[in-house]
Amino acid sequence: MSLPTNSTAPSALDAEALYAELLQQVKAGLADAHEPAIVGIHSGGAWLAERLAADLGLSARCGVLDVSFYRDDFAKKGLPAEVKPTQIGFDVAGATLLLVDDVLYTGRTTRAAINELFDYGRPAKIMLAALVDRGERQLPVAADFVAAKVAVPAGQALVLKRTEAGQFTLTIENDHA
Repeated sequence: MSLPTNSTAPSALDAEALYAELLQQVKAGLADAHEPAIVGIHSGGAWLAERLAADLGLSARCGVLDVSFYRDDFAKKGLPAEVKPTQIGFDVAGATLLLVDDVLYTGRTTRAAINELFDYGRPAKIMLAALVDRGERQLPVAADFVAAKVAVPAGQALVLKRTEAGQFTLTIENDHA
């Protein structure tokens, strides 16, 4: 899928509207998929994956990855304060997997997630969905489904948050990475 030609201003991002757009793209993209399953990257991608799976009737085939141990900058960054266990309760081998992340940026998280997925088996296909693509890739990674492409100033990050009611918001925060 090609990205929109006009970038969205970060202040104009409506996470719920973006989710609705992403859902429609994913629904069409998975329509004829063989043994579809959804895997979200902790934490924002996992929230999106859980909601996509519920909306698409795939809750039994939804998993969550924490790629902390698979990152190529593990030695530099160390472990986050809260490492979540990876939970994949279905057979990855031969499945069509939708890998979900909240914000696609350098591509390094996606690479780490793919490496971890292959430890669980060899999927027939992996497709990538992201709520937002902020560009500036360091690795050759592109999303199959993306709701918006935005430019974010250096030193800042887009952060997906989820309310107790399950609603999404996107905020811009100083990047402490």
